[in-house]
Amino acid sequence: MSLPHAILTALLEKPSSGLELTRRFDMSIGYFWSATHQQIYRELGKLEQAGFIRALPQDVPTRGQKREYEVLPAGREELVAWVAKAEDPKPLRDAFALRLRAAAMVGTGELLGEVERHLGLHRVQLATYREIEKRDFPAGASGREERIQHLVLRAGIEMERFWVGWLEEATVELRELDG
Repeated sequence: MSLPHAILTALLEKPSSGLELTRRFDMSIGYFWSATHQQIYRELGKLEQAGFIRALPQDVPTRGQKREYEVLPAGREELVAWVAKAEDPKPLRDAFALRLRAAAMVGTGELLGEVERHLGLHRVQLATYREIEKRDFPAGASGREERIQHLVLRAGIEMERFWVGWLEEATVELRELDG
């Protein structure tokens, strides 16, 4: 149920068209909750039908013109209720960790290369998050919105730091076992 809430959040930040939302998901929200172009458009239709959003009025209606959406009071109320909702943390469900566990039973094979590949990907993601932090929060964050957005970004940074550290350890372990 989080995609509609991610869209409501993005639209509260700035009324947008479906295309603009897709771009924004690619640049920020998508780091924490991804969605395809089709999923976003499908969800916009559902949110509009539910009375949570509306297309902004256009001066001159033109066929094929992009529609910009804004959040209605009912959409804001839905988001407020969702933010306040109690939800237990989700247990780790990671196919890569399961593959490592299986390697204990069947051998590591080419797993070291995959561990190193994952390590590289997490290093790139960590660098991306740090660049976003440097660009968007050069002197920290001052306002309420900025402080909360920075808090979420710092969670992403810490998660990537964890994965980099853990994968570095896994690389050493696997090299020792294979050596």
